[in-house]
Amino acid sequence: MGEQGVAVRASVSSESQLTEQETDELVKEFEAALDQNLSEAVAAIQTLLKFIKTCKVGTISGLRAELKVATETLIKARTSTVSVSSGCELFLRFITMTSLEGQNDFEDLRRKLIKRGDMYLQKVADSRQKIAHIANPFIRDGTTILTHSRSRVVYCLLKEAMSSGKRIKVFVTASTIDNSGEEMHQLLQDAKVPSKVILDSAVGFIMEEVDLVIVGAEGVAESGGIINKIGTYQMAVMAKALNKPFYVVAESFKFVRMYPLNQGDLPNDEKYTSVNSSEDSHPYIDYSPPQYITLLFSDIGVLTPSAVSDELIKLYL
Repeated sequence: MGEQGVAVRASVSSESQLTEQETDELVKEFEAALDQNLSEAVAAIQTLLKFIKTCKVGTISGLRAELKVATETLIKARTSTVSVSSGCELFLRFITMTSLEGQNDFEDLRRKLIKRGDMYLQKVADSRQKIAHIANPFIRDGTTILTHSRSRVVYCLLKEAMSSGKRIKVFVTASTIDNSGEEMHQLLQDAKVPSKVILDSAVGFIMEEVDLVIVGAEGVAESGGIINKIGTYQMAVMAKALNKPFYVVAESFKFVRMYPLNQGDLPNDEKYTSVNSSEDSHPYIDYSPPQYITLLFSDIGVLTPSAVSDELIKLYL
């Protein structure tokens, strides 16, 4: 296992009920799920569900404790901790909506949790296509679109727009922090969606040519602002300055109970990829305030930024 897995193991071993081997296996299972081209949050949820099926505890309190440690392990194992933490938290809330108290048969309880977990995983798996269906009418024939980095939800939307007979053209930023824009470009090319990679610094130059901007999100804050790959904020500001619609597509499990007011409010362990924080690492994510966002498209519908807080209350009831 890589250095990240070792760091995770060391950080949780002092308080974890998981053995070193169990922690290693959990991270390996997570990485295997990521190799299936799943998003980090979905991979984490799938890993937790498998963990519930295989963990050896025999009590409710023991299961709760081990699930908490397992969740912390998965969060620390990845760079994009915002979506992983929110996805895991909502998953655990969903499967435990039925009271865990008063259950005499632990195995019966485990079966109920697994059944609810399978339901939630299916709901999550269907969310991208649902978002694409909801957002597709907002893309007109002949539209030129600017997007940032790589987003599976944006890809799904653009692919559906193309499949519905619309002629679209896409500009994709290179996202040089990890070159994920090149990956997005290749996906679009394979799907026969005309696209071109541009420099991150060319966003202002190209903005005059586009009709709208569509980006994904690592997390959607309570304010309706979004946390996403570094460079999203400057794109949102430029779109606002040139009166271009700035659309966000994000699954509801990425709605997070955070209320950043500026870039400094983002936690360093989520903002930077290095353990030494800003000393030797570029920021990996940034925060785009709600005033720059036109609409958010989610599996729970089309939302204005101001409506996000109400939806978060419903999700966490």
